[in-house]
Amino acid sequence: MRIKRTTHTPVPRRARLIAVASGLLAATALTLPAAQAAPASKASPEAAAALTTSLGTASTAGSYYDAKAKAMVVNVTNDKAAQAVSAAGAVPKFVAHSTAQLEKAGKATLAADIAGTSWVVDPKSNRLEITADSTVTGAELTKLQEATASYGDAVTFRRTAGTFKRLIAGGDAIYGGGYRCSLGFNVRSGSTNYFLTAGHCAEVASTWYSNSSQTTVLGSNAGYSFPTNDYALVRYSNTSVTKSGTAGNTDITSAGNAFVGQAVLRDGSTTGIHSGSVTGLNATVNYGGGDVVYQMIRTNVCAEGGDSGGALYTSGGIALGLTSGGSGNCSSGGTTFFQPVTEALSVYGVSVF
Repeated sequence: MRIKRTTHTPVPRRARLIAVASGLLAATALTLPAAQAAPASKASPEAAAALTTSLGTASTAGSYYDAKAKAMVVNVTNDKAAQAVSAAGAVPKFVAHSTAQLEKAGKATLAADIAGTSWVVDPKSNRLEITADSTVTGAELTKLQEATASYGDAVTFRRTAGTFKRLIAGGDAIYGGGYRCSLGFNVRSGSTNYFLTAGHCAEVASTWYSNSSQTTVLGSNAGYSFPTNDYALVRYSNTSVTKSGTAGNTDITSAGNAFVGQAVLRDGSTTGIHSGSVTGLNATVNYGGGDVVYQMIRTNVCAEGGDSGGALYTSGGIALGLTSGGSGNCSSGGTTFFQPVTEALSVYGVSVF
């Protein structure tokens, strides 16, 4: 098997595709975990991220939320950066490797071009974490290791069971081209209604329906981006359909950027609502066949085929991402990657409601 892309599965759904939940346009109502407490440090996640940008990739190495300390931590490589972080109300942590150094190792991994791999800078361990699925063996595994050998302990390898895949089959179910995906978020531009889903779903279907027999039209693609990105915008043509501003039973009131350590929820048509946390940002995933996506949110939330396009959000109603793909399942757990939703909203000039 190879790193599972959210593959396209004909209706009825196949287990390897992530599905969209029902023919309705509201996420399935399930009990949600208790709301996540807001970080107690003076520096917000957004402020910590801004610090890493302003101080530069040679002086910092990412940021994350420390649940025990209830504070945002910013990795630094020199005293000047540490002083700036402290002054901004975050906790500075001295590390051996800067973002610039770790990103060089990431470029070496990309150059190796091994399908079934992903890599992300892990701010907690201060390493580039490279993950290989069960399909990466023998000569491919050797090639991957040799490509980054010169970076020493700045790189760490891990294996994951199963394969990385795109998860076509998420939130409410949507059907198109004989496939099933998930509706992510309903959005608007002025008085015009749209919804967001995964770009790899729009790659296989241009018109979307609310039922598996594909007789009740929802709308057609207004645009999509895949690979590189993984988002799509669908314009409603059916005016009789009720457009809900919820995900699961949570009212979505805004959109934001994820941060490492953040508690999150994911809703998909195959597996419903599941919880977990953000484990990495700006992840690169090589699904194979030239399908490489960048700047993904990595999480430990499970997902399965048909959940593609489904919503990633917080219990406080902040939209974060759209389900792209991953490995594992909701019985044994796994890793799932998400397209940041703020990019899609900006590209198309739409907003959640």
